Amino acid sequence: MENSGNLPFDIKRIYYLYDVPMGSERGGHGHYDLQQYVIAASGSFTFVLDDGKDKKEVFLNHPNKALHIKPGIWREMKDFSSGSVCLVLASMEYTEEDYMRDYVQFLEYRNE
Repeated sequence: MENSGNLPFDIKRIYYLYDVPMGSERGGHGHYDLQQYVIAASGSFTFVLDDGKDKKEVFLNHPNKALHIKPGIWREMKDFSSGSVCLVLASMEYTEEDYMRDYVQFLEYRNE
């Protein structure tokens, strides 16, 4: 993947999640402006994506596939396999103001 190439945004931040205990869940938030590409660099996990009306589960288990998460989507992660590594390419540097951490706040935003 390259900036100004095959991504719809320039990468401003890269981070990864690892050593997430099996049975744990992560996420539980949305973003106003941030876009992400998520890759299962190792192992597998499931994203639950919610647009305020419909929910969809996406199982990631191959490093040659990426999930594009657009702004305004609530996301949760679950079903981490042992040794999984979740690699995230983000369109923005970290800013707390971009997070929607309350589901009711998220639903109000989506229904505006």
